Amino acid sequence: MHTDFSHPVLAVDTGTAFLSLALRAGRQTLLHHAEAGNRQAELILPQIRGLLAEAGVTAADLGGIVYAQGPGAFTGLRIGAGVAQGLAVPFGIPLTGIPSLDAVAYQIPDCACVLAATDARMGEVFYAFFDTAQHRRLSGYRVGKAAEIVPPEGAAIPRGIGNAFALDDKPPFDGSPEMPTAALLLDLAQSGRYPAVDAAAAELLYVRDKIALTAKEQAERKASR
Repeated sequence: MHTDFSHPVLAVDTGTAFLSLALRAGRQTLLHHAEAGNRQAELILPQIRGLLAEAGVTAADLGGIVYAQGPGAFTGLRIGAGVAQGLAVPFGIPLTGIPSLDAVAYQIPDCACVLAATDARMGEVFYAFFDTAQHRRLSGYRVGKAAEIVPPEGAAIPRGIGNAFALDDKPPFDGSPEMPTAALLLDLAQSGRYPAVDAAAAELLYVRDKIALTAKEQAERKASR
C-alpha cells in the first residue's frame, strides 16, 4: 500500500495537549493546531469535518491518513489512532504512522546529530538521537531521566529540540522547546521513508513498559526523590 498524494491526505497528531490536524490537497495545506487539553475526543471529529469542508472534499476522497504513533500521551495517541482507523476502514484508505520523535527531530533538517526530547511526565522524558542530514536514527526510542541522556558514541554534540527543553529538569544540552504541527507529519509521509499499511495493521509506539504506577509505586517514587 502507499499514500496517494495525488489525492487529499489528512494528518492527525493527538499525542500532546494540542490537537494538531493538517489536510494537504494539491499545493494547499490546511492546518488546525490548538491546545485542547483533555477535550481531544470531543473536538477531533468536528475539526476534521471543518478541514474537509474547507477543502471541498470528503473522507472518501482521501488518498491516505497520517497519524502520530508516539511516544506521547497514552490516551491522546489512542484517540488519534482510533479516529484515523475509523475514517480509513470504510473506504480502504491506507494509514501511515510517523513516530512522534521523528517529527520533533525533523524541525532541524540537515543536521548530523539532533536530540529530540519530549515531556514524558513522572519526571522523565522520551528521547532519541537522529542524523537528519542522512535520514538515520542514531539511537533507540527511549524514556528516562533528562540528566542521564548520553549521546551515542562518536556522535557530534547534539542540537536539542522538543518540549523537554522547557522543563525545569531539561536535557543537559542546548535546545529549543519547539514542537511540530501535523503539517510536518505530512512532509515525512510524503518523503516515502515511512510505510503505509492497512488500517487493521496500524500500531502505536510505546517505550514505557508500564503506563501507570500503583499508589504504592507512586509513593515509593516520590519518597526516593
